[in-house]
Amino acid sequence: MKLIRSFIYSAGVILLVAALERFLIATGNTQRVLSRPDPVLGIPLRLAVLMVGGLELATALICLFGKNSRFQIGWLAWLLTNYVVFWIGLIYLHCHPQATCIGSLTDPLNLSSGITGLIMEFVPIYLVLGSFAGLIWVWFSKEAKAARLVAAQLRADQYDVAANLLKALCPACGGKIRFPAQNLGQQIPCPHCHTAITLRKPDNLKMSCFFCKGHIEFPAHAIGEKMPCPHCKMDITLKEPATA
Repeated sequence: MKLIRSFIYSAGVILLVAALERFLIATGNTQRVLSRPDPVLGIPLRLAVLMVGGLELATALICLFGKNSRFQIGWLAWLLTNYVVFWIGLIYLHCHPQATCIGSLTDPLNLSSGITGLIMEFVPIYLVLGSFAGLIWVWFSKEAKAARLVAAQLRADQYDVAANLLKALCPACGGKIRFPAQNLGQQIPCPHCHTAITLRKPDNLKMSCFFCKGHIEFPAHAIGEKMPCPHCKMDITLKEPATA
């Protein structure tokens, strides 16, 4: 995650410089050039340059001062995807980039030649590859998977509450069963093993932590799930207490 944070910060600095440079170009003495329409967007080039500069400035501020890495890398990937689509449009229309809102930013500073020019040519590639690589890493990281599982469980719980659903365990196979509260007391075949069961209101179960022996109370439908002990924080698997 430190590598992702470093990339986000560097992208923020690059986009901040790019935005300021676009504002400099838009306020320069190139009235005749900037009054022409952008070949892809179809609006005056000056307005297009200002719009892109404003978008880059907003993205730079998000990268430099934001706290949510997933949102930042996602926003960067979205912005760079739009840049890639724009470049594809340029290639399709056989347009030179300099005549568009994403034309070379180095010309006003005379940096378009030599080693500096090569570095500036590499910057867009660095941003595109870095943003997509970061997005893929964040999506498949353990933290992201855990967050998606928690979010899915929360959505399921909220749905159950809204639909007035109760949860129970099949005593034969241990399968989880959701059912509306008005079906309490009815006998149905288990949807997993087809054993006849009676739907009863679930009661919380109790067990002792294997490590600290602290008492833990949990709903029956949580049997088999892993969680940190609320007392010692060690990971444990919730199990049905043994009957005497």
